[in-house]
Amino acid sequence: MNFASLPDRRAGLDPHGPAVSDSTGFLTNTQLLSRVQATASHLHDLGIGPGDVVALELTNRLEFVLLLFGAWRLGATVTPVNPSLTDAEVARQLDDSGARLLVVEDSASGAGDVTTLAVGDLPTEPGGPDHARDPDPSALALLIYTSGTTGVPKGVMLDHANLDAMTDMGRRALDIGPADRCLLILPLFHVNGIVVSVLMPLLAGASVVIADRFAPHTFFDVVEHHRPTYFSAVPTIYGMLAALPADVRPDTSSLRFGICGAAPASADLLARFETRYGFPLIEGYGLSEGTCASTINPVAGPRRAGTVGIAFPGQEIRIVDQDGATVPSGVDGEVVVRGPNVMRGYLGRPDDTARVIVDGWLHTGDVGHLDADGYLTLVGRSKDMIIRGGENNYPKEIEDVLTGDPAVLEAAVIGVPDDKWGEVVVAYVQPRPGRTVDPAVLKARCAHSLSGYKRPTELLVLDAIPKNAVGKIDKPALRAGHAATAGSAAEERG
Repeated sequence: MNFASLPDRRAGLDPHGPAVSDSTGFLTNTQLLSRVQATASHLHDLGIGPGDVVALELTNRLEFVLLLFGAWRLGATVTPVNPSLTDAEVARQLDDSGARLLVVEDSASGAGDVTTLAVGDLPTEPGGPDHARDPDPSALALLIYTSGTTGVPKGVMLDHANLDAMTDMGRRALDIGPADRCLLILPLFHVNGIVVSVLMPLLAGASVVIADRFAPHTFFDVVEHHRPTYFSAVPTIYGMLAALPADVRPDTSSLRFGICGAAPASADLLARFETRYGFPLIEGYGLSEGTCASTINPVAGPRRAGTVGIAFPGQEIRIVDQDGATVPSGVDGEVVVRGPNVMRGYLGRPDDTARVIVDGWLHTGDVGHLDADGYLTLVGRSKDMIIRGGENNYPKEIEDVLTGDPAVLEAAVIGVPDDKWGEVVVAYVQPRPGRTVDPAVLKARCAHSLSGYKRPTELLVLDAIPKNAVGKIDKPALRAGHAATAGSAAEERG
């Protein structure tokens, strides 16, 4: 299907059923369709048509959803823009995507020569002719820009067929139906927020609650008020919630599960969280180039802590060596993915596309292994691998040891250059609130659990480990900061 027609279908099947809400109010299915039609008419009057790109530099709000469906109704493409980007970064995305229109918060100034629309100027009442076009599954729906940890961000091209495949896979794997209500807390400028928390529930006949900015001390108040059945978050968020004071005992009876993705979570965190709050965390794995997700631990079947689950229905997962040959179960190699969810390619970058999509298989750059039952365990990113004296170290193994200490909230392990070993292991840790990290205790844990070449040569305590825009630990920033500190120390010694 083409998602431009989804509001029409929902309004026809259940006119008065709930669709989407935020702190300003909620829309029924009929109201959603009317607002989408009005939004599309407004965009049309601004000159937006088939093939044009509309950039949304917005926080999480109802209008983001209206603009998604409104742009798609005209045959246009949406590129979400992280509101925290610098002006130069926004201008680069607008230029690369060829955006015709930028929609901003009312207080924002816009960027460059691109026509700017303040979100408050969108119509709030139905009106104008319906400009719906015939659905085209091959039409480009989203341009999602990668976080840029390996260089300049690239535009991931996702068409309506990609979105249709991914949302249907998710609906089946997670058993999402009309009785469900999703609580959106991840940013809508990321594919997870759009696909898992908006499109998938709406496709399944469920409803969506768009939460205000996440805060650990108010999160469960939102849960108790809105009674969602599921939500999706990253390990950092679950770590914050697990670290709340012991007297925080919320009513979580409405929740069937929480989805945990975007970065690996430790088995210890998953177990502690579920024991305390009484609902399971379903760990999954994916990337923007695969329209969000490729594996998930079964909701109803066996969940294996420490793994990211099995392939979504309709996708295939293989583990390959450096020559592209499939390796046996239990052997580490690169994770490759195939299915109708794999992106069309990188916008304007055919060489980059050809490097990552080979014979229909998406090469993820992630390293892991499959067990005999098809459960995937990730051990790290190939680019994050630390080679010390010829021995390969994957940071996750070391990070899991460190986060097993009750005083540690998060850990990040990086490799730094070393004259003797080539690289050595350096660990950063963040304490849990109200706790103090003892480096000597952590060194003893590492000595007990890790071979000598895996043990950190430095253990550094930070008040907060830096994150990128989607909540992942920002290891490039840690590497850059460590290099700058080491350089300054060398100058002082000189």
